[in-house]
Amino acid sequence: MHTLRTNNLSPCLLTLLVLLVSWPARSSSQSGDPVFACDVDTDPSLKGLPFCDPSRAVPDRVADLVGRLSLDEKITFLVNGAGNVTRLGIPHYEWWSEALHGVSYVGPGTRFSPLVPGATSFPQVILTAASFNTTLFETIGKAVSTEARAMHNVGLAGLTFWSPNVNIFRDPRWGRGQETPGEDPTLSGKYGSGYVRGLQGSDDGSPDKLKVAACCKHYTAYDIDNWKGVDRYHFNAIVTQQDMGDTFQPPFESCVLDGNVASVMCSYNQVNGKPTCADPDLLKGVIRGQWKLNGYIVSDCDSVEVFFNSQHYTKTPEEAATIAISSGLDLDCGTFLGQHTSGAVKAGLLNESAIDNAISNNFATLMRLGFFDGDPRKRLYGKLGPSDVCTPANQELAQEAARQGIVLLQNTAGSLPLSPSTIKSLAVIGPNANVTKTMIGNYEGTPCGYVTPLQGLSLSVPTIYVPGCANVACQTAQIDDAKKAAASADATILVVGADQSIEREGLDRVDLLLPGQQPLLISEVANVSKGPVILVIMSGGGFDISFAKSNDKVKSILWVGYPGEKGGAAIADVIFGQHNPSGKLPMTWYPQSFANKVPMTNMNMRPDPVTGYPGRTYRFYTGETVYKFGDGLSYTDFSHQLVEAPALVTVPLEETHECRSSQCKSISINDQICSNLAFSIHLKVRNTGRMSGAHTVFLFSSPPAVHNSPQKHLLAFEKVFLDPSSETSVRFPVDVCENLSIVDEFGSRKVALGPHVLRIGDLEHSLEVRL
Repeated sequence: MHTLRTNNLSPCLLTLLVLLVSWPARSSSQSGDPVFACDVDTDPSLKGLPFCDPSRAVPDRVADLVGRLSLDEKITFLVNGAGNVTRLGIPHYEWWSEALHGVSYVGPGTRFSPLVPGATSFPQVILTAASFNTTLFETIGKAVSTEARAMHNVGLAGLTFWSPNVNIFRDPRWGRGQETPGEDPTLSGKYGSGYVRGLQGSDDGSPDKLKVAACCKHYTAYDIDNWKGVDRYHFNAIVTQQDMGDTFQPPFESCVLDGNVASVMCSYNQVNGKPTCADPDLLKGVIRGQWKLNGYIVSDCDSVEVFFNSQHYTKTPEEAATIAISSGLDLDCGTFLGQHTSGAVKAGLLNESAIDNAISNNFATLMRLGFFDGDPRKRLYGKLGPSDVCTPANQELAQEAARQGIVLLQNTAGSLPLSPSTIKSLAVIGPNANVTKTMIGNYEGTPCGYVTPLQGLSLSVPTIYVPGCANVACQTAQIDDAKKAAASADATILVVGADQSIEREGLDRVDLLLPGQQPLLISEVANVSKGPVILVIMSGGGFDISFAKSNDKVKSILWVGYPGEKGGAAIADVIFGQHNPSGKLPMTWYPQSFANKVPMTNMNMRPDPVTGYPGRTYRFYTGETVYKFGDGLSYTDFSHQLVEAPALVTVPLEETHECRSSQCKSISINDQICSNLAFSIHLKVRNTGRMSGAHTVFLFSSPPAVHNSPQKHLLAFEKVFLDPSSETSVRFPVDVCENLSIVDEFGSRKVALGPHVLRIGDLEHSLEVRL
């Protein structure tokens, strides 16, 4: 494995390669049969086994099963390619499947076949997050889980999906930022918990059952893959307790507490000198202890092997197995624990009871999924099959998700929407103008089909297509043909940006510029264009496009993320006004000067005026931006009117509290203080324009300048749809201890005393928090 890794194969890819090579091949006749335990129809003797009895409580079933296994058998259930115990009617089960934005072929647990050739490929997460629509997050999760269950019933998918990715998009160069909901902890938490509820929620409403099991990853402070020779397998993230408390941990906390996620995945990197998969404080202490995870903790693929062989955290592999399991790891994506756990027990390093505890968490998850309930085709989801994958409704949902996420960044003189009746010819130019797979990003599956930007636009008007570049690297732009097309067309659409050759897992960017000669192509085309130029950026991360922003010929700019299988249709819907854009940027777009000055390896969120370090994300960053978090225009206008909000909130204190006799800048949170300490913000939102549209209402707060607090942070958001001249009421419940608190230098959450400024659009409301 080490030899292969030095040839630039990641541990995930290595593990997948090994599994694909070693896993027994299945004949096509087997592809119609699901994998499940306790097949009492085939083996009636299994009926008498308590763990096969669905009427019993899960803990009792788990205890019965674990008690029947030998040590060697138990160890086979510590790895993703789990063992089989024929005498107990337990087949092999593959834990590793992915469903980041649709059922994926990444991981050996899922595959496509002539029976199910593809699944709905929704927009990459960063674009869906830009919709700021919590209902949409959950609805997509439900659609994905239905397709997953349908594929499971015909033997093409497992039941455990290692999604979503809720890491904070801390640095714009990160290749995996596309997989995340963006840079804000509140949005990331809302997305993660919503998508998890959509994936996991049982159709019969049972809180104890799972439709599929989700997994929030990569825990924690993981956001470097490979930047200037620094890779995730060796990186030690130095993170303050304050940044852990208010930036890196909250999305995972929300996954567990609000989403009741069935799994959390620990990451490759170290945090403050400890591998996350070997840190008992992070695993047992926080996930299992503080947050009370009801599920299992899994390693990123080969993470245990990585902290032994690459990070040299332990002297022997047996010590590595011991510290991983003892810290709270239940499942190893890889083979390391399968190979070295027995030796750890024989050496007296590890008690068998620790293995029992780990596999109990794994079995409990499978039992909540119904894996031990017999043939799933006779259960709740038994009627689902190939006809429930790639349904017209799901494909329309994919297009609608892209529509809602697309962000209109610039629209000079109302250049958009274009009118199909007045555009007789449309020049469509750029390396991403007619792409297919680029639109679905990474952790993808085979889609139901594609609608490219060119195809979508061509349905409305006659088009002239010129790629302009052979690919996004654009080493040599074909400028002459592109200029000729733009000079003769009534309008020009330039579709540029990135793809997985520029940003992906294992590859971070080193700058924030559009690749190669893309800027030259844009400028040359814009300068000769006859009609308005619409610039469309297809990417996960942002770019410094200041040159285009300041070019008078570039009238409108759209960011479309990686918009999924129906992305081209959604782009056309926005450009021609069939849909009014309402997406908002979920991340800051920085200038190139940021990349020149700030190393990715500096994990500090907060600025340092002494060194000139500018901080990160809209919450702390003090430098110039190209576009800000939350930016996004509409074809109509909206106004906000504050109806009700308190000017003063009083925090109750007992007479003996120390802050009664001293000048406290903040006060520690406890149940007594926080009880009933809440209020509502009531406002009216009105569509003052001429076009129906959706609008995201943001509630930001700028807290008092204590404990190096954020300059502002997002408390809540709500998406509303309004016809012209109509209005609606929006109420934001505000819990003082949850929403108006900040994290101090020691990682403790406190209520900041003094003036808080609440911000909604252009409105500002001052609120004093006193004792």
